Amino acid sequence: MDTSMVAEVLREGVFIVIKLCAPMLLLSMAVGVLLAIFQAVTQIHEQTLSFIFKLTVVILVLLVGGGWMMENLLDYARELFALMRR
Repeated sequence: MDTSMVAEVLREGVFIVIKLCAPMLLLSMAVGVLLAIFQAVTQIHEQTLSFIFKLTVVILVLLVGGGWMMENLLDYARELFALMRR
């Protein structure tokens, strides 16, 4: 295994992490911004309000896309094990 192959494996790993985390992070960020606007307009400054909504969004994304996320992660792990056998 040479340095170019190691760099390729690391690049793929970072891409997988970004691909798996992006839906949760982007949706929780969007919910946070919307709730911040709502709280600014209504002058309700409750810290737990945004936390509960963000947590709910992350759980829903995991329930809906968890299978897809696990398949991507398993495919990457299989590729890594196949490279180790060489």
